[in-house]
Amino acid sequence: MYADKDYILSLRHELHEYPEIGFDLPKTISVVKRELENLGIAYTEKYGESSVVATINPEKSHFTIGIRADMDALLIEEKTDLPFKSKIQGQMHACGHDAHTAMLLGTAKALKAMEDKLACRVMLVFQPSEEGIRSGAGELVKGGLMNEIDVIIGMHVENWLETGTVGVCKGSSMASSRNLRIDFYGATAHATLPHTGVDALAAAVRTYNDIQYMLARELNPFAKYVFSIGKLEGGTTQNVIADHAYMLGTIRTFDMEVDSFLIRRIGEIAESCAKQIGARAEVNSSLKALVVYNNPYISDLVLDSAAKVVGAENIVHMPEKLSSEDFSQYLTQKPGVFIRLGTRNAEKGCTTLPHNNDFMIDEDAFPMGTDTCVQFVLDNMNGINIEKVTASDERVKRS
Repeated sequence: MYADKDYILSLRHELHEYPEIGFDLPKTISVVKRELENLGIAYTEKYGESSVVATINPEKSHFTIGIRADMDALLIEEKTDLPFKSKIQGQMHACGHDAHTAMLLGTAKALKAMEDKLACRVMLVFQPSEEGIRSGAGELVKGGLMNEIDVIIGMHVENWLETGTVGVCKGSSMASSRNLRIDFYGATAHATLPHTGVDALAAAVRTYNDIQYMLARELNPFAKYVFSIGKLEGGTTQNVIADHAYMLGTIRTFDMEVDSFLIRRIGEIAESCAKQIGARAEVNSSLKALVVYNNPYISDLVLDSAAKVVGAENIVHMPEKLSSEDFSQYLTQKPGVFIRLGTRNAEKGCTTLPHNNDFMIDEDAFPMGTDTCVQFVLDNMNGINIEKVTASDERVKRS
């Protein structure tokens, strides 16, 4: 339809070879800026650190559609046999953000070619640090980006879905995400004289176990949440009592009251366990992502556009996920939809889920991703009925 497949694949391969982390994206940003300049599309870096926001039809600011792609990779050693596998040791595009960036550049190319026919402004948002502790989307929101945008869409590759399909979960679709760190401070001693020190590692272990009991007995079994400790580390060597230990964890939930309860109780448990042995605990957390809420009316518009690309029979209604996305930061400001693009192909070995070192996605899906974004702009460039947007929002009805 609209996408230049060779263009998208070439960019994806270039980006995949040089995966970069968080806000440290010099190579990736240089590729994005190079392509925008070659296409004659104006861009700015004013909205946030390591971000690039390009604009098509800047003068048509009465209605603006935003389209977002994340750019960062993960600290994972790639184990695929792809001819364009990562050239940076210990870093890999294991979540498809290279594909997202390439597809958005493909969207930029297609929209630029029909710029005179578009009745609206389109802002193309190339975002850093979706994976990092500090949210790239959050920084762009702080920078005022969403003051310029009326509706926003984002797209993510999805190895749960077969290539040739597009899915959306209407309403609350992904969980909030809170990062958590607990530090324990004690006092060193010789390992043969443990009573003369304060074992910070023991306080951490006891806290871990008491948290598990709390999760099992203090929370409603029907609550939609997960809390996991992914790291516990303490001490320096085998014959010295640890004077410091820490744990890292994450809270995911669809209910912000559950989030508040968990962070309060975890703090109380850590402080109590530490105090009992004379140690001290410090709890720090940050809410990186909120619940991703896909406006039902805009979801229908997205799926109508996607059906023109992949066929109505290939539209999938996605279930809720306890994974999270900082795309939710944009949705606190303006309505929008987070779209899932099917990239599963068992014959090509594209079945592994994201954040694995053998993650691969079917590149035949990429033109469909670009075409869906372009079609959404074409179908809605004359504006979206805000009354229907508001009327479809279940959160408004509940309030």
